[in-house]
Amino acid sequence: MAVQMLSVRVPAEAALELLEGETGRSLSELLRRIPVDVDMVHVDAAELDRGSVAHQAWKLLRTVDDIGWVKAGKLLARKRPRLLPVYDNVVKCLLGSPSHFWLPLHTALRADGNALHHTLLDLRKRAGVPETVSALRVCDIVLWMAHCEDHRSSRCPGHGTLSP
Repeated sequence: MAVQMLSVRVPAEAALELLEGETGRSLSELLRRIPVDVDMVHVDAAELDRGSVAHQAWKLLRTVDDIGWVKAGKLLARKRPRLLPVYDNVVKCLLGSPSHFWLPLHTALRADGNALHHTLLDLRKRAGVPETVSALRVCDIVLWMAHCEDHRSSRCPGHGTLSP
C-alpha cells in the first residue's frame, strides 16, 4: 500500500512475500534499525552508504520478484520519508546516474550550512504544505516536476521511461 501513493503497483505475489513471507520479516527487522524521526541532512553519511542498514533493506527488496530498483527505492522512501529519497527514472534522467544517489544528495543537503535543506523547508512553508511533509519529499517533488514533462516528450534522452 505504501508505494501506491507514489504511483507504483506491487504484484500480488510480491506483496504477499513482503507482508507475510520471510523477506517481509527480514525487511521489518531492518526497518526497525533505520531511524524514523530523523532527516537525511542530520545523519552521518555512513547511515546511507553501501553496507548501511538502509542499503541492506534496499538490496533485500531487490531480491523479490517484480521489485526492481525503482519500486525498492520508492517503498523505502515511503517507509522513511525524512531519510530516504525517491529515485526513479525521471530523477535519474534529470540528474544523470550517480553511483549511489543517496550520498550525493546527502552531501548537497549539508553543503553551506545545510542551505539546500533550509531552502526546501522555506519552499514547503511558502507553498502552504504541512510540516508533516519532509524537506526530502519537497526535494523529490521539485526534482520530479522539473523534468516530468520533458521526460515524457521526445526532448528527453530517457524518453518513454517514466517510472512504473
